[in-house]
Amino acid sequence: MSRPGPLAGIRILDLTRLLPGPVATLHLADLGAEVIKIEDPQVGDYARTLGTGQGEDSAYFRMINRNKQGLRLDLKKPEGVDIFLRLAGTVDVIVESFRPGVMDKLGIGYATVAALNPKIAYCSISGYGQDGPYRDLAGHDINYLGYSGVLDQIGSEGDQPAIPNFQIADLLGGALTAAMGILAAVLEAQRTGQGRYIDVSMTDSVLAHTYFTMLRLNDAGQSAPRGTDMLTGGLPCYATYRCADGKYMAVGALEGKFWAICCKVLARPDWVARQWDASLRSEMATVFAGQPRDAWAARFAAADCCVTPVLTPEEALDNEQIAARGMVVKSDGLTQFAPPLKMSDFQFAVRQPAPKSGEHNTAILLAAGYSPEQIEHLTASGALG
Repeated sequence: MSRPGPLAGIRILDLTRLLPGPVATLHLADLGAEVIKIEDPQVGDYARTLGTGQGEDSAYFRMINRNKQGLRLDLKKPEGVDIFLRLAGTVDVIVESFRPGVMDKLGIGYATVAALNPKIAYCSISGYGQDGPYRDLAGHDINYLGYSGVLDQIGSEGDQPAIPNFQIADLLGGALTAAMGILAAVLEAQRTGQGRYIDVSMTDSVLAHTYFTMLRLNDAGQSAPRGTDMLTGGLPCYATYRCADGKYMAVGALEGKFWAICCKVLARPDWVARQWDASLRSEMATVFAGQPRDAWAARFAAADCCVTPVLTPEEALDNEQIAARGMVVKSDGLTQFAPPLKMSDFQFAVRQPAPKSGEHNTAILLAAGYSPEQIEHLTASGALG
C-alpha cells in the first residue's frame, strides 16, 4: 500500500516567480510537502501569462505549480506583513527569489522570521548570491552560464556558443541546489531545533559542477577551445554524428571495450587504435552520413557500446524506456513530467492543479486562526488582493 509522500507534514511558503524557485518547490510539493504559493495582487507570478498574452494561466505556470495552494498577499501593506509573519511562525520552510535585501525591507527577512520560528529553513535564490559586487544585478540563465564559464564551452569548434534549450543554471543550479539545501536544513532543524539561512547563487551552483573544465585547467593550465575538450566533441569516441536523413547518432564509447564494439559494428576494426585521434572524427562522420539514423539505431541496438539515436522531444516522450518509468503523465489538460525519482511505498499523484491567483486565501487564513469577519476585512483592505 502506498504511504503518504516522504515530505508530508512539511509546510512551505513560496514567494518565488518564473524560474528556478517554483521548480524547487514543485519537487518538494510532489513529494508531499504542503506548499503555499504567495503572489502579490498587482503583478503576481509572471509565468501565469508567459507566452499566452492575457486571460488564462499558461501551460508553463500550470506545470510547475501543481500540488500547491495559492495565496494572494500584498506585502507592502502592514496587514499583509502581519499575515505573512503569522504563517511564517508555523511553517518549516520559506523560499524567496527577490533581489538581495528586499525581504528585509519588507520586514520579513530571515532575522525577523527566525526570531519567531527558530526552526525555519529560509532559502534565498538569486543569480549571483547575497553578497559580492554582482549581488544586485539582474540576470537570466544565459548570463549565469556566461559568468561561470559554462556557455563558453558549449557548441561546435570554431562556432559561436550554443544556447541550450535547457535552463542549466535555473533548473540544475537554482532549483536542485535550493532543494538540497532546504532538505539539509529541515533535517537539521528536526534534529537540533535550529534552522538555517540558505543562500543559493545560480552562478555558484553551475560553476561548482564544471568538473571537467577544472580537470583540464589542473592538467593543462588552460581550458580547451569550445568543442575540442574530452566531453565536448574533441574525441571521435564521444561525439554526435549526422546521418543521411539529417538526424543524429550519439556516440559515447569512452571505455576501450565499448569503443572496440563500436568499431566492430561500423566494420572498421582498424579504428580501435585511433580512439583518441581527433582526426578520425571526419572519417566517422562520412560513415554515419551513409545511412539514416534509424538504420544505425537498429544496427547498434544489440551492441552494448553506448551508441544511441538522438531523439526529438516528441520521440523522447514516446520512448519505451521513458514510458516504462512512468515519466509522462496527463493532468490538467496537459502533458507533464512525473518526479525524476522513484521511492518505495510512494505513488506520485497530482493532488491538485496549479492554483488560481488567491484561490486558497480563505482556507489558508481560516487554518491560521483568522475568523471569517477578519478575512473579509483583510480582503476589503487590499491586503489579500
